[in-house]
Amino acid sequence: MASRRNPALIPVLAGIVILAAAASLALGAVPLAPARVLAVLAGQGDSVARIIILELRLPRAVIGCAVGAMLGLSGAVLQGYLRNPLAEPAVLGASNAAALGAVAAIYFGLAQWHVIVLPVMAIAMGLAALALLFVLAGRSDSPLTLILAGIAISTLAGAGISLALNLSANPFAAMEIMTWLLGSIENRSAEHVWIALPCIAAGMALLLCDGHALDALSLGEDGARSLGFDLVRTRRRLLLGVAIGVGGAVAVSGAIGFIGLIVPHLLRPFTDRSPSAILVPSLLGGAALLTLADILVRLVPSASELRLGVVTAFLGVPVFLVHLLRERRLW
Repeated sequence: MASRRNPALIPVLAGIVILAAAASLALGAVPLAPARVLAVLAGQGDSVARIIILELRLPRAVIGCAVGAMLGLSGAVLQGYLRNPLAEPAVLGASNAAALGAVAAIYFGLAQWHVIVLPVMAIAMGLAALALLFVLAGRSDSPLTLILAGIAISTLAGAGISLALNLSANPFAAMEIMTWLLGSIENRSAEHVWIALPCIAAGMALLLCDGHALDALSLGEDGARSLGFDLVRTRRRLLLGVAIGVGGAVAVSGAIGFIGLIVPHLLRPFTDRSPSAILVPSLLGGAALLTLADILVRLVPSASELRLGVVTAFLGVPVFLVHLLRERRLW
Protein backbone atom coordinates (compact mmCIF):
# COMPACT_ATOMS: atom_id res chain seq x y z
CA MET A 1 0.00 0.00 0.00
CA ALA A 2 2.99 2.32 -0.28
CA SER A 3 2.86 5.32 -2.54
CA ARG A 4 4.14 3.78 -5.75
CA ARG A 5 4.61 7.02 -7.65
CA ASN A 6 6.50 9.01 -5.02
CA PRO A 7 8.30 6.82 -2.45
CA ALA A 8 9.17 9.89 -0.35
CA LEU A 9 5.51 10.73 0.22
CA ILE A 10 4.95 8.56 3.29
CA PRO A 11 8.20 9.58 5.08
CA VAL A 12 7.44 13.24 4.40
CA LEU A 13 3.89 12.93 5.72
CA ALA A 14 5.13 11.05 8.80
CA GLY A 15 7.57 13.88 9.45
CA ILE A 16 4.79 16.46 9.14
CA VAL A 17 2.67 14.50 11.64
CA ILE A 18 5.55 14.44 14.13
CA LEU A 19 6.18 18.18 13.70
CA ALA A 20 2.47 18.96 14.01
CA ALA A 21 2.21 16.88 17.20
CA ALA A 22 5.27 18.62 18.65
CA ALA A 23 3.79 22.04 17.78
CA SER A 24 0.51 20.99 19.41
CA LEU A 25 2.40 20.39 22.67
CA ALA A 26 4.26 23.70 22.52
CA LEU A 27 1.66 26.15 21.19
CA GLY A 28 -1.45 27.50 22.84
CA ALA A 29 -2.63 30.19 25.23
CA VAL A 30 0.59 29.58 27.19
CA PRO A 31 3.45 28.99 24.72
CA LEU A 32 6.13 26.61 25.98
CA ALA A 33 9.74 26.56 24.83
CA PRO A 34 10.91 23.30 23.19
CA ALA A 35 13.33 22.74 26.09
CA ARG A 36 10.45 22.74 28.62
CA VAL A 37 8.42 20.37 26.47
CA LEU A 38 11.32 17.94 26.10
CA ALA A 39 12.03 18.12 29.84
CA VAL A 40 8.46 17.14 30.66
CA LEU A 41 8.45 14.29 28.13
CA ALA A 42 11.70 13.05 29.70
CA GLY A 43 10.00 12.86 33.10
CA GLN A 44 11.39 16.09 34.47
CA GLY A 45 10.38 19.74 34.07
CA ASP A 46 8.50 22.13 36.32
CA SER A 47 5.05 21.38 37.73
CA VAL A 48 3.23 24.00 35.63
CA ALA A 49 4.64 22.65 32.38
CA ARG A 50 3.84 19.07 33.43
CA ILE A 51 0.19 19.93 34.09
CA ILE A 52 -0.19 21.83 30.82
CA ILE A 53 1.46 19.16 28.68
CA LEU A 54 0.51 15.87 30.33
CA GLU A 55 -3.05 16.71 31.39
CA LEU A 56 -4.15 19.11 28.65
CA ARG A 57 -2.07 19.14 25.49
CA LEU A 58 -0.78 15.58 25.19
CA PRO A 59 -4.26 13.95 25.25
CA ARG A 60 -5.46 16.62 22.83
CA ALA A 61 -2.56 15.97 20.44
CA VAL A 62 -3.03 12.20 20.57
CA ILE A 63 -6.77 12.47 19.94
CA GLY A 64 -6.22 14.97 17.12
CA CYS A 65 -3.78 12.64 15.34
CA ALA A 66 -5.92 9.54 15.89
CA VAL A 67 -9.23 11.11 14.84
CA GLY A 68 -7.68 12.80 11.80
CA ALA A 69 -6.00 9.55 10.74
CA MET A 70 -9.26 7.62 11.05
CA LEU A 71 -11.27 10.18 9.08
CA GLY A 72 -8.63 10.49 6.35
CA LEU A 73 -8.32 6.71 5.95
CA SER A 74 -12.07 6.09 5.93
CA GLY A 75 -12.55 8.78 3.30
CA ALA A 76 -9.92 7.21 1.04
CA VAL A 77 -11.42 3.73 1.49
CA LEU A 78 -14.96 4.87 0.75
CA GLN A 79 -13.91 6.85 -2.31
CA GLY A 80 -12.18 3.73 -3.63
CA TYR A 81 -14.98 1.34 -2.75
CA LEU A 82 -17.85 3.50 -3.98
CA ARG A 83 -15.84 4.91 -6.93
CA ASN A 84 -17.16 8.30 -5.90
CA PRO A 85 -14.71 11.21 -5.48
CA LEU A 86 -17.07 12.94 -3.02
CA ALA A 87 -17.51 9.95 -0.67
CA GLU A 88 -16.69 10.33 3.02
CA PRO A 89 -17.95 8.69 6.26
CA ALA A 90 -21.08 10.85 6.29
CA VAL A 91 -22.19 9.20 3.01
CA LEU A 92 -22.94 5.92 4.81
CA GLY A 93 -24.56 7.62 7.81
CA ALA A 94 -21.79 6.58 10.22
CA SER A 95 -20.95 10.13 11.33
CA ASN A 96 -24.53 11.31 11.81
CA ALA A 97 -25.55 8.11 13.59
CA ALA A 98 -22.64 8.38 16.04
CA ALA A 99 -23.51 12.04 16.55
CA LEU A 100 -27.13 11.08 17.29
CA GLY A 101 -25.97 8.65 19.97
CA ALA A 102 -23.93 11.36 21.65
CA VAL A 103 -26.77 13.88 21.36
CA ALA A 104 -29.15 11.38 22.97
CA ALA A 105 -26.72 10.99 25.89
CA ILE A 106 -26.68 14.77 26.37
CA TYR A 107 -30.44 15.24 25.84
CA PHE A 108 -31.49 12.60 28.38
CA GLY A 109 -28.82 13.62 30.88
CA LEU A 110 -27.00 10.29 30.65
CA ALA A 111 -23.69 11.99 29.88
CA GLN A 112 -23.61 13.32 33.46
CA TRP A 113 -23.40 9.81 34.92
CA HIS A 114 -19.86 9.13 33.72
CA VAL A 115 -17.46 10.41 31.06
CA ILE A 116 -17.62 7.05 29.25
CA VAL A 117 -21.40 7.11 28.70
CA LEU A 118 -21.39 9.59 25.80
CA PRO A 119 -18.67 7.78 23.79
CA VAL A 120 -20.25 4.38 24.39
CA MET A 121 -23.62 5.60 23.13
CA ALA A 122 -22.00 7.17 20.07
CA ILE A 123 -20.19 3.94 19.21
CA ALA A 124 -23.31 1.84 19.85
CA MET A 125 -25.39 4.06 17.58
CA GLY A 126 -22.74 3.80 14.87
CA LEU A 127 -22.93 0.01 15.04
CA ALA A 128 -26.73 0.15 15.01
CA ALA A 129 -26.55 2.27 11.86
CA LEU A 130 -24.26 -0.35 10.33
CA ALA A 131 -26.79 -3.09 11.09
CA LEU A 132 -29.57 -1.01 9.54
CA LEU A 133 -27.37 -0.37 6.50
CA PHE A 134 -26.92 -4.12 6.00
CA VAL A 135 -30.69 -4.62 6.27
CA LEU A 136 -31.48 -1.88 3.75
CA ALA A 137 -28.75 -2.81 1.28
CA GLY A 138 -29.33 -6.55 1.53
CA ARG A 139 -26.79 -8.66 -0.36
CA SER A 140 -26.43 -6.20 -3.20
CA ASP A 141 -22.84 -5.35 -4.19
CA SER A 142 -23.88 -2.16 -5.96
CA PRO A 143 -22.27 1.05 -4.61
CA LEU A 144 -25.44 2.93 -5.53
CA THR A 145 -27.47 0.74 -3.17
CA LEU A 146 -25.09 1.50 -0.30
CA ILE A 147 -25.12 5.21 -1.05
CA LEU A 148 -28.91 5.37 -1.11
CA ALA A 149 -29.17 3.36 2.12
CA GLY A 150 -26.50 5.54 3.74
CA ILE A 151 -28.28 8.74 2.73
CA ALA A 152 -31.51 7.42 4.25
CA ILE A 153 -29.74 6.58 7.53
CA SER A 154 -27.87 9.89 7.59
CA THR A 155 -31.08 11.82 6.98
CA LEU A 156 -32.89 9.89 9.71
CA ALA A 157 -30.08 10.54 12.18
CA GLY A 158 -30.01 14.23 11.24
CA ALA A 159 -33.75 14.43 11.83
CA GLY A 160 -33.28 12.86 15.26
CA ILE A 161 -30.62 15.45 16.14
CA SER A 162 -32.89 18.28 15.00
CA LEU A 163 -35.76 16.82 17.03
CA ALA A 164 -33.60 16.75 20.16
CA LEU A 165 -32.69 20.40 19.65
CA ASN A 166 -36.32 21.31 18.95
CA LEU A 167 -37.70 19.56 22.05
CA SER A 168 -34.90 20.45 24.45
CA ALA A 169 -36.52 22.30 27.37
CA ASN A 170 -33.14 23.07 28.93
CA PRO A 171 -31.33 25.84 27.02
CA PHE A 172 -28.02 24.76 28.53
CA ALA A 173 -28.50 21.22 27.18
CA ALA A 174 -29.37 22.64 23.74
CA MET A 175 -26.25 24.81 23.85
CA GLU A 176 -24.13 21.81 24.86
CA ILE A 177 -25.56 19.79 21.97
CA MET A 178 -24.84 22.57 19.48
CA THR A 179 -21.31 23.00 20.83
CA TRP A 180 -20.66 19.28 20.51
CA LEU A 181 -22.05 19.16 16.97
CA LEU A 182 -19.58 21.87 15.92
CA GLY A 183 -16.71 19.52 16.77
CA SER A 184 -13.80 20.11 19.11
CA ILE A 185 -11.04 18.26 20.94
CA GLU A 186 -10.68 20.92 23.60
CA ASN A 187 -10.43 19.77 27.24
CA ARG A 188 -9.95 16.12 26.38
CA SER A 189 -8.33 13.87 28.99
CA ALA A 190 -6.47 10.57 29.10
CA GLU A 191 -9.83 8.85 29.64
CA HIS A 192 -11.00 10.04 26.23
CA VAL A 193 -7.76 8.74 24.69
CA TRP A 194 -8.31 5.23 26.09
CA ILE A 195 -11.93 5.29 24.95
CA ALA A 196 -11.16 6.30 21.37
CA LEU A 197 -7.88 4.52 20.58
CA PRO A 198 -9.10 0.88 20.73
CA CYS A 199 -12.03 1.65 18.41
CA ILE A 200 -9.88 3.67 16.02
CA ALA A 201 -7.14 1.01 15.95
CA ALA A 202 -9.68 -1.75 15.25
CA GLY A 203 -11.33 0.33 12.51
CA MET A 204 -7.99 1.08 10.84
CA ALA A 205 -6.95 -2.57 10.93
CA LEU A 206 -10.15 -3.60 9.15
CA LEU A 207 -9.89 -0.85 6.54
CA LEU A 208 -6.25 -1.55 5.68
CA CYS A 209 -6.97 -5.23 4.92
CA ASP A 210 -8.63 -4.72 1.56
CA GLY A 211 -6.35 -2.50 -0.48
CA HIS A 212 -6.02 -5.05 -3.30
CA ALA A 213 -9.79 -5.56 -3.34
CA LEU A 214 -10.25 -1.81 -3.82
CA ASP A 215 -7.82 -1.90 -6.74
CA ALA A 216 -9.79 -4.77 -8.27
CA LEU A 217 -13.06 -2.88 -7.81
CA SER A 218 -11.74 -0.12 -10.06
CA LEU A 219 -12.41 -2.67 -12.85
CA GLY A 220 -16.03 -3.02 -11.69
CA GLU A 221 -17.84 -5.64 -9.59
CA ASP A 222 -17.66 -8.33 -12.28
CA GLY A 223 -13.95 -7.73 -12.81
CA ALA A 224 -13.26 -7.95 -9.06
CA ARG A 225 -15.21 -11.20 -8.78
CA SER A 226 -13.34 -12.68 -11.74
CA LEU A 227 -10.08 -11.97 -9.89
CA GLY A 228 -11.31 -14.03 -6.95
CA PHE A 229 -12.41 -11.35 -4.47
CA ASP A 230 -15.42 -12.00 -2.23
CA LEU A 231 -17.19 -8.65 -2.43
CA VAL A 232 -19.71 -9.49 0.30
CA ARG A 233 -16.98 -10.11 2.85
CA THR A 234 -15.05 -7.10 1.62
CA ARG A 235 -18.09 -4.90 2.11
CA ARG A 236 -18.68 -6.27 5.61
CA ARG A 237 -15.09 -5.57 6.67
CA LEU A 238 -15.08 -2.08 5.21
CA LEU A 239 -18.41 -1.03 6.67
CA LEU A 240 -17.59 -2.54 10.06
CA GLY A 241 -14.25 -0.72 10.05
CA VAL A 242 -15.92 2.59 9.20
CA ALA A 243 -18.63 2.14 11.84
CA ILE A 244 -16.27 1.19 14.66
CA GLY A 245 -13.49 3.61 13.80
CA VAL A 246 -15.59 6.64 12.94
CA GLY A 247 -17.91 5.92 15.88
CA GLY A 248 -14.95 5.97 18.25
CA ALA A 249 -13.57 9.13 16.64
CA VAL A 250 -16.84 11.06 16.66
CA ALA A 251 -17.46 9.94 20.24
CA VAL A 252 -14.56 12.02 21.56
CA SER A 253 -14.26 14.80 18.98
CA GLY A 254 -17.81 15.64 18.03
CA ALA A 255 -18.92 16.03 14.43
CA ILE A 256 -15.89 16.99 12.31
CA GLY A 257 -16.53 16.90 8.59
CA PHE A 258 -14.60 17.16 5.35
CA ILE A 259 -11.30 15.63 6.54
CA GLY A 260 -12.18 12.37 4.78
CA LEU A 261 -13.06 14.33 1.65
CA ILE A 262 -10.15 16.78 1.55
CA VAL A 263 -7.14 14.60 2.32
CA PRO A 264 -7.45 11.94 -0.45
CA HIS A 265 -7.98 14.69 -3.05
CA LEU A 266 -4.88 16.59 -1.88
CA LEU A 267 -2.63 13.52 -1.88
CA ARG A 268 -3.90 11.51 -4.85
CA PRO A 269 -1.81 13.48 -7.44
CA PHE A 270 1.36 12.34 -5.62
CA THR A 271 0.48 8.62 -6.03
CA ASP A 272 -0.24 6.37 -8.98
CA ARG A 273 -3.96 7.07 -8.25
CA SER A 274 -4.77 3.43 -7.44
CA PRO A 275 -7.10 3.11 -4.42
CA SER A 276 -4.60 1.11 -2.35
CA ALA A 277 -1.78 3.61 -2.89
CA ILE A 278 -3.73 6.43 -1.22
CA LEU A 279 -4.68 4.60 2.00
CA VAL A 280 -1.58 5.08 4.18
CA PRO A 281 -0.89 8.60 2.85
CA SER A 282 -4.49 9.56 3.67
CA LEU A 283 -4.10 8.15 7.17
CA LEU A 284 -1.00 10.28 7.78
CA GLY A 285 -2.38 13.29 5.94
CA GLY A 286 -5.59 13.25 7.97
CA ALA A 287 -3.60 13.14 11.22
CA ALA A 288 -1.46 16.08 10.10
CA LEU A 289 -4.34 18.18 8.76
CA LEU A 290 -6.58 17.81 11.81
CA THR A 291 -3.70 18.49 14.22
CA LEU A 292 -2.68 21.61 12.29
CA ALA A 293 -6.32 22.78 12.18
CA ASP A 294 -6.53 22.30 15.95
CA ILE A 295 -3.40 24.43 16.40
CA LEU A 296 -5.02 27.09 14.22
CA VAL A 297 -8.18 27.29 16.36
CA ARG A 298 -6.01 27.81 19.43
CA LEU A 299 -3.96 30.60 17.90
CA VAL A 300 -6.73 32.62 16.23
CA PRO A 301 -7.60 35.50 18.60
CA SER A 302 -11.29 35.36 19.55
CA ALA A 303 -13.52 35.77 22.58
CA SER A 304 -14.07 32.00 22.64
CA GLU A 305 -12.06 29.28 20.92
CA LEU A 306 -13.16 28.47 17.38
CA ARG A 307 -14.70 25.05 16.87
CA LEU A 308 -12.69 22.54 14.90
CA GLY A 309 -15.63 21.46 12.74
CA VAL A 310 -16.11 25.05 11.57
CA VAL A 311 -12.49 25.31 10.41
CA THR A 312 -12.55 21.97 8.56
CA ALA A 313 -15.83 22.97 6.88
CA PHE A 314 -14.20 26.09 5.49
CA LEU A 315 -11.27 23.98 4.28
CA GLY A 316 -13.69 21.66 2.46
CA VAL A 317 -15.30 24.38 0.33
CA PRO A 318 -12.34 24.80 -2.07
CA VAL A 319 -12.33 21.05 -2.76
CA PHE A 320 -15.97 21.18 -3.84
CA LEU A 321 -15.27 24.22 -6.02
CA VAL A 322 -12.30 22.53 -7.72
CA HIS A 323 -14.38 19.42 -8.41
CA LEU A 324 -17.21 21.59 -9.76
CA LEU A 325 -14.86 23.45 -12.11
CA ARG A 326 -13.45 20.15 -13.38
CA GLU A 327 -16.96 18.84 -14.10
CA ARG A 328 -17.83 22.04 -15.96
CA ARG A 329 -14.72 21.72 -18.14
CA LEU A 330 -15.68 18.13 -18.96
CA TRP A 331 -19.04 19.33 -20.22
